[in-house]
Amino acid sequence: MKNKNTSDYTRMQVKAFLQLFGVAAYVSLIFIVILVIRGYGVGANSLLYFGIILFLFLSLLLMIFVFSKRSVKPFQDVDHQLSMLLSDQVSEIQLPEELASVEQKLHLLKEAMEKRLFYEQLAEQQKNDLVMYLAHDIRTPLTSVIGYLNLLDEVKDMPEAQRQKYTRITLEKAYQLEKMTNEFFEIARYSLQQIQLNRENIDLCYMLIQLTDELLPVFAENGNTSVVQMESEDISIYGDPEKLARVFNNILKNAAAYSFPDTEIVISAEQRGENIQISFRNQGKRIPPEKLEKLFDKFYRLDEMRNTDSGGTGLGLAIAKEIVTLHGGTICAESENDTVTIIVTLPAGKSAA
Repeated sequence: MKNKNTSDYTRMQVKAFLQLFGVAAYVSLIFIVILVIRGYGVGANSLLYFGIILFLFLSLLLMIFVFSKRSVKPFQDVDHQLSMLLSDQVSEIQLPEELASVEQKLHLLKEAMEKRLFYEQLAEQQKNDLVMYLAHDIRTPLTSVIGYLNLLDEVKDMPEAQRQKYTRITLEKAYQLEKMTNEFFEIARYSLQQIQLNRENIDLCYMLIQLTDELLPVFAENGNTSVVQMESEDISIYGDPEKLARVFNNILKNAAAYSFPDTEIVISAEQRGENIQISFRNQGKRIPPEKLEKLFDKFYRLDEMRNTDSGGTGLGLAIAKEIVTLHGGTICAESENDTVTIIVTLPAGKSAA
């Protein structure tokens, strides 16, 4: 079965053939007329004879000119539409019927150019957002570092206990700055998809228990505890263990930051076809739907946490989403009845066979 391109080009070929055939037929007619008028005894020196021949050849030239103009017109139409497209002055592309397939391709080209322009503008906006948020988030701890260092430098006879206190605070703020900087670099790397995944089968139960043990001090700050509930201890996932540990770590830290005091964080996992669904559930203030949708956006933090030291950079869940996406998985959040649940879906581990 012929495709649309072949059909359109065939029509153009037939049209050109008919036009050439018309020119050839007209040339033949000229010779026939010459023979006929010679047969009627019109001499070679007759003015009428030369007049007829001149008229016939001029009309032939006119026919050839019209034919060539019509043959070139489709290419002129395409050239004009391309020029308009490149200058971004075309709202709708229109070509002759015989160039319908070319018109369709130009529409696709126009859509691709518009999409590329959109993503370029989006990337530029994200770059500007990165600079803005970086300046905003770094300003507070940096101001504290400078302020405490000035105090330590100016007050020479400061009591030792106070000096140690200010030194400790300055160091904590410096660590906070380092963490922010590392996270900004991390999200830039994941966004550019320059990360190579070293996939392998991962014992999910072991990984989650290990992570919750490591985060015990974080949970204890707010009196929280954690529990891992597995459908089966043999559940495994297929992915990069280092990167996925980062995902679960970020989610658990976020759960600890927004949980009610003295509540339990529940981690569960179950098989769903060829995927594993891992849920992280904590008791915390309900998140409105309009904020829930933005939870995984870069730099997004709940408004009430925006200017506090515990609010972080707003990149933890964004980084988690980037990593999960690179693994071919999904991540989403639900919030109802003072319960917040983050659900991660990842490919199940591959069979040894």
